[in-house]
Amino acid sequence: MPEDIRIKMCGLTRPNDIADAVRAGAGYVGFNFFARSPRYIAPEIARALALETPEGVAKVSLTVDADDAALDALTAVVPLDMLQLHGSESPERVAAIKARYGLPVMKVIGISDTADLALIDAYALVADQLLVDAKPPKGADRPGGNATAFDWGLIAGRRWSVPWMLAGGLTPANVAEAIRATGARQLDVASGIESAPGVKDAALMQEFAGAARGA
Repeated sequence: MPEDIRIKMCGLTRPNDIADAVRAGAGYVGFNFFARSPRYIAPEIARALALETPEGVAKVSLTVDADDAALDALTAVVPLDMLQLHGSESPERVAAIKARYGLPVMKVIGISDTADLALIDAYALVADQLLVDAKPPKGADRPGGNATAFDWGLIAGRRWSVPWMLAGGLTPANVAEAIRATGARQLDVASGIESAPGVKDAALMQEFAGAARGA
């Protein structure tokens, strides 16, 4: 994979998921601690997977509006390299979490129209990285991982002051188009590399990485 394309494979739950993601060239592995997600993993299990993750592959936690007590408990158990905030955390909350835990923070921003782009600029002032995702559809019971894409034209040619990652309905079939349309150099994928909700597929991981390579 070209050095300037990095992939985060998120929602890993089994030991072989780590090995498969690393073999496919993932630069980040993600553990989902949102209880309503089909990709939820208990901290104790995530700890075991994190300890199996090779040096150089970033271990990222996904939480949704977690309070300090929850984050204290999580970071005490799981050796993490980055905290991904996927809820309605304010810029002030992002800054406070970054200061409290001394870890890089990635803030997820859901967008559906141009009005949402101002949020990206606001969070770029406090977060270490941004993850630009589709807003969840109406009635969804989770803020992400809904296998829906947004209009990539909304962010075509845009750049921010911190690194950013593209998410939202990415699959082996559309990831090359997504890269060409947005200029994204980092990608986040969860449902697009699964054979069933929460069940990662090694072949799809390889297909996704290969398609990103060829973009």
